[in-house]
Formats: sequence, C-alpha cells, structure tokens
Amino acid sequence: MTAVAHTPTSSTPQQPVGLRGAGLDYLSRLRGGDVGSLPAVLGLVALITVFSILRPHTFTNSFNFANLINQGAAVIVIAMGLVFVLLLGEIDLSAGYAAGTCGGVTGIVMTRHDWPWWLSILTGLFTGVVIGTGIGLLVARLGIPSFVVTLAAFLGLQGVLLKELGEGGAVAYRNNIVNGIMNKNLPIWLGWTLFVVCVAGYALVSLRRLASRRASGLVSQDISVLWAKVLTLAILLGAATYYLSIERSRNPRITSIKGVPDVVPLLIILLVGLTFVLTRTPFGRHVYAVGGNSEAARRAGINVATVRLACFIICSTLAAVAGILLGSRDNGITPSSGGSSTLLYAVGAAVIGGTSLFGGKGRVIDAILGGLVVAVIDNGMGLLNRTSGVVFITTGCVLLVAASVDALSRKRAAATGRV
Repeated sequence: MTAVAHTPTSSTPQQPVGLRGAGLDYLSRLRGGDVGSLPAVLGLVALITVFSILRPHTFTNSFNFANLINQGAAVIVIAMGLVFVLLLGEIDLSAGYAAGTCGGVTGIVMTRHDWPWWLSILTGLFTGVVIGTGIGLLVARLGIPSFVVTLAAFLGLQGVLLKELGEGGAVAYRNNIVNGIMNKNLPIWLGWTLFVVCVAGYALVSLRRLASRRASGLVSQDISVLWAKVLTLAILLGAATYYLSIERSRNPRITSIKGVPDVVPLLIILLVGLTFVLTRTPFGRHVYAVGGNSEAARRAGINVATVRLACFIICSTLAAVAGILLGSRDNGITPSSGGSSTLLYAVGAAVIGGTSLFGGKGRVIDAILGGLVVAVIDNGMGLLNRTSGVVFITTGCVLLVAASVDALSRKRAAATGRV
C-alpha cells in the first residue's frame, strides 16, 4: 500500500501561537521594517519619564494629567481626519482653519441667532462636509495636487474666519452643554463604567476574532496572548481612571474637580468608529489599496476618485468636530482659532504616531499616540518655562525623527520583500 502524505488545507487547524511565538513574530516584523507605533510609544514613555523627573510635583499631578487630555483633544481629532488623507499619500493643509471656520459658524448661529445647541453643532458639521466636498472635487475630479488646493483653502478659510468674526472680533459660546464638553467631567461611577465597557468590549471583540480565525483554519494566537493584551489594557486604563478620579481642585471645599473629562468618551467613540471603518468595511480596504497603488486599485475596479473625495470629506468633518472642541475649551472662537501651530501639530501627531507620509500605512490610533506626544512636549516645556521657540524646535525635531523612521522602515521593508 502506498503511503499518501497529508497536505494541510484551509480546514486544517493551525497550531495557536503562544506568548513566545508572538514575541518572536513581532521581533521578525520589526527587523523587516514594520515598526508600527513603537517609536511613538517609546518616545511617549521617554518624554513622560524626563518631565516627571524634572517637574515631579507639577507634571505628574492629576490636574495636569487631565489638562493634557483637554489640551491635546482638538489636535488629536484633526489628526484622525488627516490619517485618512495621508493614507492616500495626500495632504490637507486647510484642516486647521477649517476647524476654526466651522467652530465660528457654530458659535454665530448658536449665540448671535439663538439656534438650539444641537442644531448649531449640526450646522458646524455640515460646514465641514461642504469644505471637504469642495476640496475633494478639485483634487479627485480635476486632478489638482492636494498641496495646492489645500494651501489655497488654508488662505481662503483664514479670510472667511476673519469675515465671520470681524477684524479682532470673536464669538462667544454661551451654552453650558457645549462648553461642558471640554470643561466638565464625568461622575466617578460613570468613569469606572466607561473603563469596564472599554476593557470588556476589547476582550469580546478579540475573542470573537480569535474564534473566527480558528474556525477558518487560520493561524491564530494562543488565548494566553489575548489575555495578556486585555490585562495590559486594563492596567493602563484602570490606572488612568483611578488617577483622574482623585480630587484635583486646589480648593475642594469651594469647587470639586474630579472624574474623567467629558471629552474622553467622544475620543473613544471616534477611535472605535473610525477604526471599524478602516479595518472592517470595503471602503477602508479601498482606502489602503488606493494609498498603496492607485493604478492597481483602479484596475481592480475601485472608484479611486470617489475614495479620495470621501477621505477629504471625512477629514474636514472631523476638523469641524475639532473646531467645536476648540470653541468649547476657550468658551468661544477667535480669528486665531485653528491657526498658528494647530495644523502643524495635527500633521505631526499623525506622522509621529506611525502614519506614513507615503500612503498606504497608518491607523486611527496613531493620531492619539502622536497627539499625546505633541501634547506632552508642549505641556512639559511650558512647565519648564521654555519659550515657544524651544517648543517648536523640539516638536520639529521629533517630527523629523518620525519621518526618518518611516522612510528607513519602508526601505527595510522593500529590501526584505514585505511591501
């Protein structure tokens, strides 16, 4: 009788990868040029360590920790939108002033025309959709380079904002609900509920993905790897929630300040929703395909122009959300809202977090990691009484290092055949 060799098929269960195997696989990907968000994470840890040593009583207190979140929220949201554009290998230089313009529209209809707060917010978001549609049509349909179109929009929207508010003018946000987004905190019990929901949600999604891969006969990680990730997330989020639940008011008898900032649930919703769009929908796969090779994507039947248009609309709409956050934090919009270093910080946040300037590589969480790096630099330098010039130089150097790592990792990936 002739022995027949057994050939594995897709239905053959694969050996789960344990902690050691997962570690070796990660090291292999690092050597192959796939560094992901590791530089941002290491940079964040290093910056926190340095500032904690230099300013142990001010940088590490709970008041400053909460301030870091509010300080970086608007930049993080703009960076989330820029991730979609950068994934295409494009750029949007107008996102900062788009935020200011949409925030100004929201304030004008809410304060000067007494519109309901929810309708005012919808009007601001719709303004963002209109701006993104105009930019997207010029880039996707007429073929004008995004750098030129968005530079023109940068100048134009700056003028629109000045026209809205008047030279040296401003519009106040006189609504407690809108102002509370960036100035109030969740009750302690709700903050811990949010913690449980986040950890449990991550665990359930990960278990479902693991079960799906095993059912399909694909290589999957061992359950121990999954629980290690869940435990790590629980420790980090638990520590943050505990720290934010501590009383941080200097005069607690007069005013009590404690709890997770109200803006955190918004950031989590955006992170989960946008990550789902990029990783679990055909549109998300099309975005990566267009960014990787637009001609190949076109030949595969993807409507490249529509994908580009949609990404610019998403970017400007998220800029509108950021504009409302800016208005909420400052209780109003001025001609400088969204200007100055806002756009530069947002682009820097996306790139520092791990999104490639060359397109095709990036995640929404990159915006959060990079945004935290930028916020820590800005906050820590301020506590050290460093001038704005030093802050800009430091941030610029960090951005340059991130871009260099991106370029080197792409070369390494090409040399090892991983692209």
